[in-house]
Amino acid sequence: MHALNHFRTLGRSGLRVSPLCFGTMTMGQHREWATPPDECRRLIDMYADAGGNFLDTANIYHSEGVVGDCIEGRRDRFVVSTKFTFGMDKDDANYGGNNRKSLKLSVEDSLRKLKTDYIDLLYVHFWEFRTPIEELMRGLDDIVASGKVLYLAASNFPAWKVSEANAIADLRGWNRFVGMQARYSMVERTVEREIVPMAADTGVTILPWGPLGSGVLTGRYKSEDRVDNDAAVEADGTRRSQVVKTSLSDRNLAIVSEVEKVSKELEASPSQVALRWLMQRPGRPLPVIGARTAEQLEDNLGAATISLSEDQMTRLNDISAIELGYPHDIFQRTQFMRGYVDGGHDLEGGWEVDYRST
Repeated sequence: MHALNHFRTLGRSGLRVSPLCFGTMTMGQHREWATPPDECRRLIDMYADAGGNFLDTANIYHSEGVVGDCIEGRRDRFVVSTKFTFGMDKDDANYGGNNRKSLKLSVEDSLRKLKTDYIDLLYVHFWEFRTPIEELMRGLDDIVASGKVLYLAASNFPAWKVSEANAIADLRGWNRFVGMQARYSMVERTVEREIVPMAADTGVTILPWGPLGSGVLTGRYKSEDRVDNDAAVEADGTRRSQVVKTSLSDRNLAIVSEVEKVSKELEASPSQVALRWLMQRPGRPLPVIGARTAEQLEDNLGAATISLSEDQMTRLNDISAIELGYPHDIFQRTQFMRGYVDGGHDLEGGWEVDYRST
């Protein structure tokens, strides 16, 4: 049986995607951490053979051409996502940002590199605080109307801006965001303050990037791997194998310890547990996985074949919990809310419900 033997619809759309998206950021790069060229096609083939159909790239990743080559002749079998916002031409001040010209130039470039005439899902890579949201959403709607793009998504946006964008799109009958990429893992849960509840309320699927916490949740690092930020970079500017102190904080090491305990109980890898935890969180986030080798990809795909019990989820939730801060701390004070907001009355649908998961 294929590991990815079922599909999900993305956000408030009918687009069917695999529960694990294959991120190709390391492909086509000429860096020490890049996927070897001869491995790229093999990895995409492995993902497809496992039942996967969702590939992620971006204009800035340099992997669009690799993806285009690897899926040529079977392009329609895949849901291909790419991104725009980053400047790609130092001689053109408008080839960058979220303005209409940047959008047009980037989409045309991506279509050429991907060897296709349409993009399934186009992300706005960053909110750059310059282009009016009305210009962005109307420009995106026009691109969809042209047939060059089918669906829209956001990445690295504040929650309030995605909410505003979709409210404007809904009001004016334009195409809306159906997905949002955000940094989200067991060691990085700050998205649960605003982005996760926003997504649940507006029909947007969260697609976590960095779901393994920059490798911390794989269990490969121990306390002795801690180094100072300055010491983590060699003289030639390359990263050392160790990770910085902030990544291996006492909190994060405690999380890794619990992840390893659960992995032994399930006879699974720590990576699979970390990914599965995300897949079972409220709203069912859809992780974007990355792999440099076939072994890493096979391991990550295994997350779709395991299931965490209620007890295991509770343990992982508790060890990785964060302070949500104001105003969320007030919402969680059941006695306060019943006494003052409800006037002491016992109303159906009480405050015990986790409003962030609705």
